[in-house]
Amino acid sequence: MPQGSSHRVVVIVDENSNPFELGCATEVFGLRRPELGRDLYDFRLCSPGPRTRMRDGFFTLAEVAGLEAAESADTLIVPNRPDVEVPRRADVLEAVRRAHARGARLVGFCSGAFTLAEAGVLDGRRATAHWQWADRFRERFPAVRLEEDVLFVDDGEILTAAGSAAALDLGLHIVRRDHGAEAAAAVSRRLVFAAHRDGGQRQFVRRPVPEIPDESLGPLLAWAQERLDAPLSVADLAARAAVSTATLHRRFRAQLGTTPLAWLTRQRLALACRLLERGESRLEVVARRSGLGTAANLRALMRRETGLSPSAYRRRFGPVTADGPSSPPV
Repeated sequence: MPQGSSHRVVVIVDENSNPFELGCATEVFGLRRPELGRDLYDFRLCSPGPRTRMRDGFFTLAEVAGLEAAESADTLIVPNRPDVEVPRRADVLEAVRRAHARGARLVGFCSGAFTLAEAGVLDGRRATAHWQWADRFRERFPAVRLEEDVLFVDDGEILTAAGSAAALDLGLHIVRRDHGAEAAAAVSRRLVFAAHRDGGQRQFVRRPVPEIPDESLGPLLAWAQERLDAPLSVADLAARAAVSTATLHRRFRAQLGTTPLAWLTRQRLALACRLLERGESRLEVVARRSGLGTAANLRALMRRETGLSPSAYRRRFGPVTADGPSSPPV
């Protein structure tokens, strides 16, 4: 895993790239982190030419490293642009292929999935792209397993985000994967952006507005987050919102793109991760305080969602002690 700022993140900026996604990458990976007491990444920009005209000529990027900087990337963020029909430069695609061949992690934001697919590194793998381009992506790249109704896809060492704002979702996911939930929460607080947004792209697809819109779930979610250690059920949430469980399910689907139970479980798991990162070694205590009930349930959910056991997660992301990264395994 990345060790502080020794992990180099390089962004390739190409002709007509989107400034927003470049800003997202800079905000998540490029800023100093005094609030954490350490910097998380070594961040670089590079471009195939000395001057790069950004989308619609908004501005021109100059005086960044040449494309050879991609050769030293541990994580390479590939370029995107609004016109997905225009092929990428051959030297950019070759840089992506070389990075993939030597084991670098590849990241595509929004139409960056087209760049990865053009380079041939997505064949047989899972990926996502903006819902507006899903049909065109399938036509051009039938060997890629496109997932439409998600904000991002983590397929190991190749990750893709569905749209512009989803670049932040994916960026925070990468920070969480590399440095743990506490670090991701700190970055999200500085961004004033949710550390995890539930649901997929379906919630953003244009559809008729109902005659009587549902009330916001915000107050209910805040109430539940303060009581994650309590034996909350979907029926309890519905009672608090003064609606039927069927109505509550409809509201969660419409507003968050998920179910009440899935949301509640994810919140509890995030709390369990934070407790482990703070050094709590007693799984029964973590399970009880996070509302997950039993150590067995905690283990099962941790493995399913993070790929790690609770003890492995704590060793990887827990507090550093004089004897090593964390206290003895559970």
